Amino acid sequence: MSSSLAPEVDGLDELFVEFGQDLRSHGLIVGSDDVITFCRSLTTLDPTDIMDVYWAGRTTLVRKRDHIPLYNERFQAFFFNLSETETDVRKIKLKSSAVAGTTLEVPNVDNSLPGETSEDETKMGYMASASEIWRSKAFSECSDEELNRFRKLISLMRLSPPKRRTYRTQVTKNGAMLDMRRMARDTMRTLGEPKELVFMSRKEKLRSVVFILDVSGSMADYSRNLLQLAYSARRANQKVEVFCFGTRLTRITRSLDKRTPDDAMRLAGESVLDWDGGTRIGDALTQFVKESRRARLGRGAIVVICSDGLDQGDPAVLEKSMETLSRLAHRVVWVNPHKGDNLDFKPSTIGMIVAEPFIDAIYSGHNYKSLETFASELTRMR
Repeated sequence: MSSSLAPEVDGLDELFVEFGQDLRSHGLIVGSDDVITFCRSLTTLDPTDIMDVYWAGRTTLVRKRDHIPLYNERFQAFFFNLSETETDVRKIKLKSSAVAGTTLEVPNVDNSLPGETSEDETKMGYMASASEIWRSKAFSECSDEELNRFRKLISLMRLSPPKRRTYRTQVTKNGAMLDMRRMARDTMRTLGEPKELVFMSRKEKLRSVVFILDVSGSMADYSRNLLQLAYSARRANQKVEVFCFGTRLTRITRSLDKRTPDDAMRLAGESVLDWDGGTRIGDALTQFVKESRRARLGRGAIVVICSDGLDQGDPAVLEKSMETLSRLAHRVVWVNPHKGDNLDFKPSTIGMIVAEPFIDAIYSGHNYKSLETFASELTRMR
C-alpha cells in the first residue's frame, strides 16, 4: 500500500496495521487477512480522509453487528483521544483532516431489524457528507463551541516554511549546473581528465514571514483564528514574526513561543491593549516600517496583513506606508475575510482600495477551508 500513497502520507499503512492489532488486543476477532483487506481497500479510497478510514475498517474488520460498539470505541480512542504530548505525526495528520469534533462521533447500534436503517446510521451518513460543509462554514456563523474546535484544528496545522535560494552553492548528485571549479581542481590532481562530472545547486534557506494581524472590533469574528494560524506558523518556523494592531502596533512573537496554544493565546491577549478597538492601519504599518528599518524584520520577508480594510486613519499615511513596505518586503499578501469565496473580489473599503496597488495577492481566511488553502500557498511562495 505504501507505494500507492503520496510521500506526504507515507507510513499510514503501518498505522492501519497497528489499528488492527489494537482491535485484536481488545477482544475483536481480526485476522491478518482482514488487515490486508483493510489496507488494500484504502488504496482505492483516500487514506487521509478519516471517514474513508472509518468505513473501510468497519466493513473489513468487523464480522458481527454486535462488535460495532467496540469497534467505534477503539476507533475513537486510537485515532482521536490523543494526549498533548502525542508525537505520532500520522495520527495528528488524520485527526486534523476531520473538521470538527462532532464529525468524529460514531453511531451506536440499536435493535433495528435486518434491512432497516437506524437513525444513528443515517446520522453517520450525514456526518460523512457534511465534512465539506463544516470546512466551508464561515467563522462568523459558528457558535463559541464550534470556534473552539476550529482553533484546535488550526493549531494542529503543520505549515512547511517557505524557502529562498541563496547565492551559495552545494554539491548535488544531479543538477543543471556543472561545478567547473571543482572539476578543474580534480583534473589538476589527476593530471588528466576529471573522473566524473560534478554538479552543483544553490542552497536554500528559510524565508522570513511576518504576520500583521488586525484585532479591531470589526475583525472580532476572525482575529483569534488568524492568530491561531500565526501560532502554527511560528511553531513550524522560528523566522516568523507576529504583530497585532488596532490603533497601535504590538509585537507578540515571544508570547507565541509558549508550548501550548492556550497559554500562547492568553499571553498574546494580555499583551495587546487595544483588542476589539478602533483601526488605524496606516499608523500601524508606518510603525512597522520604522522598526523594520532598525531590526530588518521585513526586509526580504513575506509580509502577511490580515485585515478587513476598515481604516479610520488618514488614507495618505496608509498609501505611503504600503508603498515603502512593498519595496522593503519580498512579497506583500493581504488576508481579507470579506473576500469570502468570491473569485472576482473587488475591494470596497477605503483601506483596501488604497492598499491594493501594492498587494501581490489577496486571500480570504473566512473559514477553515480558506485557511488551509492559504497555508498551502504560503508554503510555495518563493
